[in-house]
Amino acid sequence: MTYKMSIQTRPDSAGRPKRVLAIDPGYQRLGIAIVERSGAKEIVVMSKCVETSKELALPERIGILSDAVRKIIEEYIPDSLALERIFFNQSTSTALGVAEVRGMLETLAHQYSLSVHQYSPQQVKIAVTGYGASDKKAVQQMVLTLVQLPALKRLDDEIDAIAVGITCLASTRGYPQR
Repeated sequence: MTYKMSIQTRPDSAGRPKRVLAIDPGYQRLGIAIVERSGAKEIVVMSKCVETSKELALPERIGILSDAVRKIIEEYIPDSLALERIFFNQSTSTALGVAEVRGMLETLAHQYSLSVHQYSPQQVKIAVTGYGASDKKAVQQMVLTLVQLPALKRLDDEIDAIAVGITCLASTRGYPQR
């Protein structure tokens, strides 16, 4: 069976900042941000954290996350997907679940013709704070310094997604390619 999707693309114009869909992958909480650069400043177009219930089976949770990400792609029409690479000191089952979420995200990127950029936790720390051994609190504080966000309570996953978006813009000089 072949699927054909009608994919809306943003009009291309020289010098227009590219939009990055940045994600901190997880199946309990998925941090999502749309980030772009305007001049020398990163702009957070939107950010949120999608949560799923522990009571649901993993396929149901992945389905909920997939629907949420698909809606964001269709509304904000990003040019690329930026993900943090998996790094786990936790259980194997957690790592496998997150790997399945990443597979879903990469499939959506393919379906919507988004380039995929992946960054290690150390690369994100260097891009955001300038120091690869920064702790999570230092990264979060620097994210809040680099971008203007409404004064709302945000989960770590959402801030981490914004950090991944900043990293993508820094590593691609604000113009990730399709």
